[in-house]
Amino acid sequence: MEKPEFEPQILANRQGVSFWLVRGNTTVECIVTIAALEAHFWLEQRAGDARILRIFRDGYSRIRTVAERKLLAHPCTRLELTPDDFERS
Repeated sequence: MEKPEFEPQILANRQGVSFWLVRGNTTVECIVTIAALEAHFWLEQRAGDARILRIFRDGYSRIRTVAERKLLAHPCTRLELTPDDFERS
């Protein structure tokens, strides 16, 4: 299982989990929304912090893959992943 380069953090507003991807000499802040974790990673509504971070870590390989693909298509310095980003075409 891949491990995030930096420790993930739950946002102060509890709307997502932030993490960082290092791409070459660039560090990109990424956020996966709680809604995405609930819709695609089996996170229960109103889950506690420990559960949110566990679900994030368990799904990190997939989350990272989606983030990297989105970054390739739309380079940016801050990326947000929503439920739509995890829908299969």
